[in-house]
This record gives sequence, C-alpha cells and structure tokens, in this order.
Amino acid sequence: MNRQVKHALPRRTLLAGAAGAGAGIVWGSSGPAAADDEDGGRRPVGQGSVDAEVARLERGLIELRRDIHLHPEAPGQEERTAGVVARELRAAGLTVTTGVGGHGVVGVLRGARPGRTVAYRADMDAVPPEDIIGGGPATAHLCGHDVHTAVGIGVAQVLARLRQRLSGTVVFLFQPAEETLSGARAMIDAGVLEDNDVQEIHALHCGPFPVGRFAVTPGFGLPGQDRAEVTLSGPDAPDAARRLAAELGALATVTPPETPAEMERLITDVQTPNGPLARFVNLSAWADEAKVGVSYRCWPEERYVEVREGIRRLAMTHSGTGVSFPAEPFPAMVCPERDALDLARHLRGALGRNTAIRLHAAFPYNGEDFALYLDRVPGTFTFLGIRTPGSPITAGFPHFPDFTPDERAIGLGTRAMAGWLAKRTDA
Repeated sequence: MNRQVKHALPRRTLLAGAAGAGAGIVWGSSGPAAADDEDGGRRPVGQGSVDAEVARLERGLIELRRDIHLHPEAPGQEERTAGVVARELRAAGLTVTTGVGGHGVVGVLRGARPGRTVAYRADMDAVPPEDIIGGGPATAHLCGHDVHTAVGIGVAQVLARLRQRLSGTVVFLFQPAEETLSGARAMIDAGVLEDNDVQEIHALHCGPFPVGRFAVTPGFGLPGQDRAEVTLSGPDAPDAARRLAAELGALATVTPPETPAEMERLITDVQTPNGPLARFVNLSAWADEAKVGVSYRCWPEERYVEVREGIRRLAMTHSGTGVSFPAEPFPAMVCPERDALDLARHLRGALGRNTAIRLHAAFPYNGEDFALYLDRVPGTFTFLGIRTPGSPITAGFPHFPDFTPDERAIGLGTRAMAGWLAKRTDA
C-alpha cells in the first residue's frame, strides 16, 4: 500500500476501546455446509469443503509467510518471492507464467465445471526504508504483502484441491511493485486481463481492524494522488517559495494523526456515514530553494480540478511563478457498491454475521494501484483485519516500524476468499 505521509507514534501505546476487543473469530466450519464432501463431487464448492482444506493447510501457510517475511524484496526486485510463488502454484497443479510485468507471476486454475473467469490479486513487494514511517534501516515487510502472498497461495491450493467441484477459471495475479504504483500497470500492459478474459477481480489488504473482521468498501476505496511543481523567480525567490509552501499547505482539510487517540478516531471516521472524511484534501507542500513541490490526495476524485485551480490561484499571487503538473493524477480506487455488498453478505453467511463491517469513507493517507484493475473490470478490495486485541495501535497500521499482523488472519483470509471466488466463478 503506497503511503504519502510519514509519521511516528509511540510504539508501546496500547490499543484502547471496542476496536481492540476482537471480532468473535469463527474457527470451525460453517455448519451444515461441512457435509458437502459426501455427495461424490456432484455439488459446487461449499464453505464446509473450503474450511476443511484450510484446516489442513493453515500451518504450512503460516510457515510460508514467515519465510517470505524473512526475505523482503523492494519494489521491482521480488525475484526470490516470485520463485517461491511459482513453485507453490506449480505444486498445486496450476498453469504458471513468470516474468510478467517484471517479477509478476500468473497462475491459472481451471475448474472441472463451466463457469466464469475471475481474477485474484496479491502483491509481493516489501516497503523500502524511505517509506517506513519515521524511516527504517532496510527494506521490510511492514505493509502485509507477505500475508497477502500467503493468502493468495492458500486460496489457490484450496481451490486446486476442490477442482472437480469448481466452476469456471480463477486467474491468480501475484504482482510486483505495488509500493511504487507501477506493478499493476505493468501486468495490465502485459495482457493479464485481456489474455485471460478476466470478468472481475478481487483482493484483500491488511487493515487496522481486529483479527476476524473484514472491512468492505462499497462505493469507496482509496484516493489517488496528484503532484505539482511551482517555480519562482527573482532575488527573493527562496523566501517567496517558503511563504507559498505554507499557503498551499492550508489547502489541506485533514492532517495526519499524531497520537494513538487520533489514529483510533481515524478508524471510527472511515466507518461513519457522511462523516468528516466524506470529502477531504490531504496535501503536503515543501520549499526547495526557488521551487515548491506539492503532493496531495483528495476525495472524491473530481476534486482534483478544484485543488489544481487552488494551487494555480495561490501561485499567481507571487510574481514570476510557473505552475506545472507533471502527469495526470493517479486514479482513485473506487469499489463497485453492489459487488462489495454482495461480498459482505457472503462473509456474514460463511464466517459469521459479525465478520463484515462497512466503510463509508477512504483513508486519506494511502493509495493503491489496484485502482487500475478496477478501471477495467469490476471487483472488490477488502481490508483483512490483522490487529491482535490489546496490541499497540501502530502494530495494526501498515508502514509503521512495529507493524505486526496477527497470523490467524492468514487462515481467515484464505477461507473467505476461497469461498468467495468459488461462488463468483459459479455466478
């Protein structure tokens, strides 16, 4: 998950409030569905069959995640991780292609029954030091992509074991370079959607919610990003640049959370209908000699026009200025409402009625190149709760140095997505 703003918080502040109380994790099968193994393979894949397979595979998936965690690779350098993924997918019987859009891996699983073609994306790269909040000594898996990869492999293994019941085709996309917002475009340009006739695509991402919870994002997602550069001339250009940077900074309507209480409030705000994050501008501006750099995210996406005009207006109050926008804004990720609500109903039926919560706003400080897939086909992007009750709040937020996912989320994510994909290919 790409981060714009870096911030440090006390590492040992304990999580408080209801958000840390857990989610009533469901570990067993979903009840009557467990009997669907007994019909000689005539029924479609049911949640009971999925749960039984995950129970057999879960320990191995946790060990796999730990191995990947110990070998983090920066965006565009995911050679070892890609090799692990390809090995596991081939062992499960998938058709595997490597070197897609860089170190991307594509695994294709064809069920024994006719049906639709659905894709699942997992990102593989780790966080480079400069993107760790507060800075870091080395590249590290502090965004949960090691968890994403383990879940993706787990879903492939589960559905491969149930291939005789599976309808349609599942295309697994293990993507490089998400942190630099370049991997999705590279894989799309390599033809992964068109060549496989993908009809929809789905993904999980670790989020700061209690383990056992899934946060769906109907009509929301994550903001895109835009950049601007202002050049100033004249003998007082450096001083003018500093003044202009402060003026541009005032365009922001939100500021990064600086305390644990503010981070808790952020989690509440994204779940509040028509709340304080229904519309926002998250903007940073900085002076560098006679130039001012600007980077910002906003919601809704249409506000880019408004913010660009505000940047131009303020820049023109200083003599001898020039404003440039190096590229079109990176698009926001907006999840189709119907698909996300369908997923919420599925999760509540398969894993328990309290497992799915709904977000009503976007986190202002993160972006995602999964947006590029959703620009082409419908799908879902869902936050996988990974916070252990009682842990520091920073342990649940990607890019913090003490980010520590609860490994129980791996089995839960695998159960959820294997059941969901089996349902979608049979839709």
